[in-house]
Amino acid sequence: MKQYDRNYIGGEWLPISMSASPIETLDVHSAATGEVMAQVSASSTADVDRAVTAAKAAFPAWATTAVLQRAAFLNAIAQGLTARSEELSRTIATEVGMPLKLASRIQVAAPIAAWQRYASHAGQMQPDTTIGHSLITHEPVGVVGCITPWNYPLHQITAKVAAALAAGCTVVLKPSEVAPGAAQVLAEVIHAAGLPAGVFNMVMGTGPVAGEALVAHPDVDMISFTGSTGAGRRVAAVAATSIKRVALELGGKSAAVVLDDADLAIAVKASVGSCFLNSGQTCSALTRLVVPAARFEEVRQLVVTAAAAFQPGDPLDPATRLGPLASRAQQERVLGYIERAQQAGIPMLHGSTHKPEGLPQDLQNGYYVAPTVFGPVPEDAEIARQEVFGPVLCILTHNGDDDAVRVANTSDYGLAAAVWSGDKDRALAVAKRLRAGQVDVNGAPFNLDAPFGGFKQSGYGRENGPMGMHEFLEIRSIQISA
Repeated sequence: MKQYDRNYIGGEWLPISMSASPIETLDVHSAATGEVMAQVSASSTADVDRAVTAAKAAFPAWATTAVLQRAAFLNAIAQGLTARSEELSRTIATEVGMPLKLASRIQVAAPIAAWQRYASHAGQMQPDTTIGHSLITHEPVGVVGCITPWNYPLHQITAKVAAALAAGCTVVLKPSEVAPGAAQVLAEVIHAAGLPAGVFNMVMGTGPVAGEALVAHPDVDMISFTGSTGAGRRVAAVAATSIKRVALELGGKSAAVVLDDADLAIAVKASVGSCFLNSGQTCSALTRLVVPAARFEEVRQLVVTAAAAFQPGDPLDPATRLGPLASRAQQERVLGYIERAQQAGIPMLHGSTHKPEGLPQDLQNGYYVAPTVFGPVPEDAEIARQEVFGPVLCILTHNGDDDAVRVANTSDYGLAAAVWSGDKDRALAVAKRLRAGQVDVNGAPFNLDAPFGGFKQSGYGRENGPMGMHEFLEIRSIQISA
């Protein structure tokens, strides 16, 4: 059994919770079997303080390190991750539940590419400019606390840490204790790459202790957080006591808007795939399918057929399309949403209020939920408004473009959306009216360099690409006399 009992601080591996007695130990479970596969020793506030102190001491030198040298370190980290990509893929598939072939491509290859892209972006820092007699410079914000979730562990770490390092900031990372394996590998790779001591630091532990201490620390200049909207509110409130900068990437209840001239078969297949990706454990998942009321029956048949192809199975099996959820708590939470929706009388078109039947004996204790579809779903239903974070799709109906926009925007969230139409200009016109941070038109692919973030209760700030790096920069004006 693996033991995650060390923090990476100041270029050294140090025992966790040196001042804590007794040390709290957290179990890490296999999503597929429920078995304990590792243990994490939880950090104390003293551990966090030591990590922040190391990051603060390292900041002046790193902030003035030549951009090309910073880029060289990022490329070296990408190479180190590439060498351990198979290990990373299996670790994430086992901890989180995403099928291995998808984890390899999405959870590992994409973040490695992002490390390489940030090496390139570091060389494209905004140059000094002038406005009248003022010199405008862009400076790294300082010490950045990064708090990351379990659903895309390496991807979410990369979006924060790689961007912050490229911008010249130093970092203290608090990864999820539910899926800590990828963070451990990354820290080992960073150490092997020879990054200067204190530039990157990592503390293991829980949000209420290690995370809260990081957010509250007076020597942390910025917090970048990804997680639930509820946790984001707490981060913002604690950070406000020291007026530190905050970037929040929070929940979503994203709508796929299908207009009446769309190719239904293509739109439905893509939307179901988005909803069920990573077993629905994706903040930007298209979990609301908003379709023409007159074509509901056609959509229903297509959705049920598409959902039936997502048979739950072992994430390490190459044939599996739908793996388990990441934890027992998450499984129970999602099944609770499903049961309450059925009790409310919302038609269940496919799925179950119980864990799937027919699983092999060794998977009986895994955290599985059957792919589930409800429809038509009232706009004010809990299942249509709350982020379920599981393989649950809601079908809602609209009566024309204006109504479709209204239905899509009837949400507290605004992270992502999609529009489907036979007329690209019509789709683009609707896309521009949706209150979401990123909108896909007719299945356009994800863009690693495009800014990612939300409107409304999906948070603020942007990640990925050049704008993701600029999030970690301060703007300074220097007035120069004649």
